[in-house]
Formats: sequence, C-alpha cells, structure tokens
Amino acid sequence: MPPILRNILAVIAGLVGGSAVNMAIVVIGPMVIPPPEGVDMSDMDRLAENLKLLKPANFVPPLLAHALGTLVGASIAAKIAVSHRMTLALVIGVFFLLGGITMVKMVGGPGWFIATDLIVAYLPMGYLGGLLGGGMRNPQSS
Repeated sequence: MPPILRNILAVIAGLVGGSAVNMAIVVIGPMVIPPPEGVDMSDMDRLAENLKLLKPANFVPPLLAHALGTLVGASIAAKIAVSHRMTLALVIGVFFLLGGITMVKMVGGPGWFIATDLIVAYLPMGYLGGLLGGGMRNPQSS
C-alpha cells in the first residue's frame, strides 16, 4: 500500500475511532452522573437553556469524551501512519478542536468548561495520543 494512502487511512481510522469513544462516553455519561430532574440532554433545541441547570459534575463526562476521544483518535492515527505520525495525530486534535469550537458556538456553556475543554481536551490530547502512538519514533526503526 502506498504510504500516502496508508496515512490517509490512518487519519480516517483516527477520526472514526476517536468519534466512537467520544459518543460512547457522551451516551454513558448521563447514566453515571445523571442530570438534574427535568433536564433532557437529548433535546438539542433546549440543550443551551438546560446547560444552566447542570452542576459542575455533569460537565465531567463531556470533558472526558472530548479528551479521551481525541487521545484515542490521535493514538490510532499515529500508530497506523507510515510517516508524519505526530503531524497526523495533531491533525486529529485540530479536527476535534474545530468540532469543539462549533459546539461551543451552537450550545455555549459555562466559561470555565469552555476554557478547560478547548485548552486541555484537544491539542494536548492530540499530542499525547501522538506520543502514545509512536509519533516521536523514527519510522525506519519501527
């Protein structure tokens, strides 16, 4: 398989794997830390107004979903890639960061959560995922 094709597949696999982890945590999160009575997290039309009713603990699962989804996705991309492993891992981080910015613009949230999410969950986790996936190794030695 040509290296460019394998690198493209690495990014696609990272996006799919990271998204799967993200969605799993988003779905399971409210079961572990239930929202306050009367808050329906599945109603996207009312999500922005429901955010005001949530406690800080209710923001832990989304933060973990974003961070772990990015970490896993970046790690997968770096592991599969033939070259430019760290760069491809950071591409995953940037992709998820753009998704996070989009979500913040659509839904909003408390300032502390937005700042923590956008600063910690994406690019640092993309970098860490790149390291875990071998992003700093010389591709010829792997």
